[in-house]
Amino acid sequence: MRPWIVLAGLGGMSAVGLGAYGVHGLAGDAAAQALVEQGAGYQLAHCLALLAADRLAANPRSGGTRAAHGAALLFVLGMALFCGSLYLKAIAGLVLPVPMVTPAGGISLMAGWLVLSIAGWCKSSD
Repeated sequence: MRPWIVLAGLGGMSAVGLGAYGVHGLAGDAAAQALVEQGAGYQLAHCLALLAADRLAANPRSGGTRAAHGAALLFVLGMALFCGSLYLKAIAGLVLPVPMVTPAGGISLMAGWLVLSIAGWCKSSD
């Protein structure tokens, strides 16, 4: 099993579904629609980044397999925190009791990109 690919597929599917719900199910609530659109856009982009991290992690000759797994983990965490908090605010009207969840998710996404770049920088073992 390739867990990062499984999570990227499920994440992409849910982003498309939530994006469609935002357009149709939240019609008339522009603020909620904007939050869902933003969350779905970030989620889709990071599902693709997750696939890139999986490619690096699956290639033992890349030299950056540990970093690639770390980047993938940061992308999943960031999507859950950042995108998830936007969805909760938009759909359920929920304001999370921990106010820094959304920024922490954003920082996790940025860290994922940094760690992915480190994984790509690592010298090949051949």
